[in-house]
Amino acid sequence: MRNDAKHLNRRSFIKLASTMAAGCSFTPNSNDAWAQRVPPSAISLFDGKTLNGWIQIENSATSLSISAITDQAVFVDKMANGTDAVSLFLRSHLEDLVKADLAAYSAVNANAKALMSAVVKDLNQALHGPSIYDVARFSNTTLRPETEQLLQEDVQGLQLARLNMLLLEDAYPAELKKSSATGWIARDGVIASKGAGRGVMYTANDYGRYRLMLTMRHVSGKPDHPACVLVFCTRPSPGEMPLDALGGIQFDVPSGGHWDYRPGMNRDGGSEYNSVASRSFDAHSWSQIELLVDDTKGTARMAVAQPPGSKAVEVLDFWEPAAGKVGPIALQMHNAGLFDEYKDIYIEVDPKEDRLITLE
Repeated sequence: MRNDAKHLNRRSFIKLASTMAAGCSFTPNSNDAWAQRVPPSAISLFDGKTLNGWIQIENSATSLSISAITDQAVFVDKMANGTDAVSLFLRSHLEDLVKADLAAYSAVNANAKALMSAVVKDLNQALHGPSIYDVARFSNTTLRPETEQLLQEDVQGLQLARLNMLLLEDAYPAELKKSSATGWIARDGVIASKGAGRGVMYTANDYGRYRLMLTMRHVSGKPDHPACVLVFCTRPSPGEMPLDALGGIQFDVPSGGHWDYRPGMNRDGGSEYNSVASRSFDAHSWSQIELLVDDTKGTARMAVAQPPGSKAVEVLDFWEPAAGKVGPIALQMHNAGLFDEYKDIYIEVDPKEDRLITLE
């Protein structure tokens, strides 16, 4: 699972594969009981071999996280006292109070974690602004080929943030992990997350009212978190920085956990979520997930069958008219170190039956 996928084309940070064929035939590769549950009109969203029809966004490719700092003591010292041009430049983007606290930093201090969060926040504001590159500033920095390539291009938005992230990593090679622009691969008939970092993979097409059916399992996680499917997402405009988790409504699969990522929310959710059944699933075994989504009502219902093909149980419902919207569907890797697998992904657009068909 840890085999590296090829890097994205350096002329494009987001690799948008060709849009799925509208007439893709229904050819599930699961057992007969599972196949019989998928409506004949369903369209495949995964051909079992490629990520065609999906777009990747890895937060770690454009933003610094505390976990990416491999030597906090040395990095903090450079931010506080470094005399090199890059450190001086970055220090100028730190809040005065943060700079003052850095001078007395110690890993055992009570405020150490909060201080690192503040440093990362200030640095990310710089990374998401104009280019941090200057010939003199980076004259003593060895740049990777990917960095050099992006410097030759007129990058904006996500690509510019990616360039700034690469420049930061090149300037501190011993203190920062190298991030990956791709977090998902297609292999052995599954879409597999690589554990690269927090991010999403979302459909090239937008959907409003639909039935989504997929098979998934959680392989491992360190730190651990359930696999996630996002609906009612907001597609970023070309060159625009995306919302965290695309501002979508999160369903943890198969457990039924949830989160509301809409702007101004970012919470576990309130009365809009309804836990229908309390049942324990083995997250490491294959489960069949059915999501019935309606943007006109702002509703989404989830049923889980374990093993696939068995009678499903309705686990979680969401209802919030204001949240309903046409948008992409996304798979989320909540944090670095997560390994999940998805296969047999089908969508029935404008389903004729407004019910969860796997409950029967």
